[in-house]
Amino acid sequence: MTTLARLLSWIGHPLVFVLASVAVVVGTQLGPRTGLPILFALLLGTLLPTAILLLSGVRSGRWSDADVSVRKERQRFFPWAVPFSLAGVIAMWWLQAPSYIIRGGMVTLGLFLVSWLANFRLKLSLHALFAFYCAIILLRIGLIWGAIALVLAVLVAWSRLFLRRHTRIELIVGIVLGLMGGFVAAWW
Repeated sequence: MTTLARLLSWIGHPLVFVLASVAVVVGTQLGPRTGLPILFALLLGTLLPTAILLLSGVRSGRWSDADVSVRKERQRFFPWAVPFSLAGVIAMWWLQAPSYIIRGGMVTLGLFLVSWLANFRLKLSLHALFAFYCAIILLRIGLIWGAIALVLAVLVAWSRLFLRRHTRIELIVGIVLGLMGGFVAAWW
């Protein structure tokens, strides 16, 4: 059971879940001529720098794992994650991405800012937040994509609780923020 929980937690890592979700949105909503530059810009401008930051942070000892599981360690993560997210929004604007993609980037940036503020009191689950956020957006794209993502989001939340990475309240806050962000990004 622990192996399954670790696998689900890896699948639910925000970088993995967000990249897969963006790939689905781009692949189903945009043609290759428009979609590939957007996907590559997000990958190179936001996701890859964040992945490098996480891996270098673990190697250097700034944080204990790639999930930045210790609340106090996250205070050194957010000052980097927020500008990387902002870089994604700027890249989408510069590429003249459709407004719903720019809105999704702005909501993502807002979620990082809210999470950073919340982190002063609570280590909310970023895994759950971004899994539910992406699931709601994918529901807007298509029922099947959304249903698959929603089932995965529930399993990711279970894995974070099972592995004792978060308390119930940390999961609930992450889930609620993710659901709210997803509705704003997809339906507003």
